[in-house]
Amino acid sequence: MPPLGVDRRRCKERRRFASCTQLLFILALCGQMALPGTAHAAAAKDSAPAEANTANVPTAYELQLLYADRTWVWKNGAAYFAQGNRRLEAWTSGQDTASVAEGRWLVTKEGKMCMELAWRSKGYTGKQNRTCYSHRIQGGSIEQRKDPDGEWYSFKRSPEEPSDEYRKFEAGDTKGAQFEEARKLIDSKN
Repeated sequence: MPPLGVDRRRCKERRRFASCTQLLFILALCGQMALPGTAHAAAAKDSAPAEANTANVPTAYELQLLYADRTWVWKNGAAYFAQGNRRLEAWTSGQDTASVAEGRWLVTKEGKMCMELAWRSKGYTGKQNRTCYSHRIQGGSIEQRKDPDGEWYSFKRSPEEPSDEYRKFEAGDTKGAQFEEARKLIDSKN
């Protein structure tokens, strides 16, 4: 009969061998489960439509950088997108009409910028409505469209072009005085 110490060593070696065998089996199983998923993801990426491969959605942070503390100037008005509290003030004026709107703006991870505004004028007070614009990045340029089914148009190209909508944006609250004038005019007539 072999000495007692030798049997214990063999038992320890067998246990280590069994543990290693189990570990190798688990690793092999995990590898087999991971590879088909990777192959499936690669195949799905390759079979995606060409437009989806070339267009990306800007992040909420990227959109926030485009709009925060800027004034979007229109033909007969403007909208100011405040930075910290996401306050939004807008105004329009026409021949004998003026209207103002106050509310908030927000951005989403789906590439949308939404304005939640309640417009009012001399004889009209509206409910708060949400208007959203979708954005996508294609070929280094940002395109925009009014939701739900507006046409895509150039918002901001690199390098910028005169027809870019983003050229209508000014840094800061550049039309705040006009907003206040329109608001006072409307409030005094009500």
